[in-house]
Amino acid sequence: MAASLRTLCFSVLQKSFEILLYHTHFSLNLNYFRNGLSRSGSEFGPLTDLPDWSFADGRPAPPLKGHLRRRQEREDLARRIVMLSLEVDRGMEMWAQKQEEAKLLEEERKSKFLKPKGRLLMKKDLKS
Repeated sequence: MAASLRTLCFSVLQKSFEILLYHTHFSLNLNYFRNGLSRSGSEFGPLTDLPDWSFADGRPAPPLKGHLRRRQEREDLARRIVMLSLEVDRGMEMWAQKQEEAKLLEEERKSKFLKPKGRLLMKKDLKS
């Protein structure tokens, strides 16, 4: 009895602790997004996307290596997304084409079945 009560209490405490950790983590992420910040300092946002300085006369500073690298990574990701999206579209078209071909083959197969003749044909005409 005591052992089962102990395991029950332990499992309840463990579950409540897991729920607490989940909600704490979730609320921390929401606070970042509410304030326009990223989860880490290097994901996105003004601190990573904007230059650190500019010239006194207003000209923009040359882009830094990290900024160029992130821009290239984003372009590569965008190209990959477009390529995969086109691949999915082609796959869907091929699937639809195969479905249409299968439907035509099924109709052709049904048309080759033997037709009723004689009295069976007469009974069929009387029913319809």
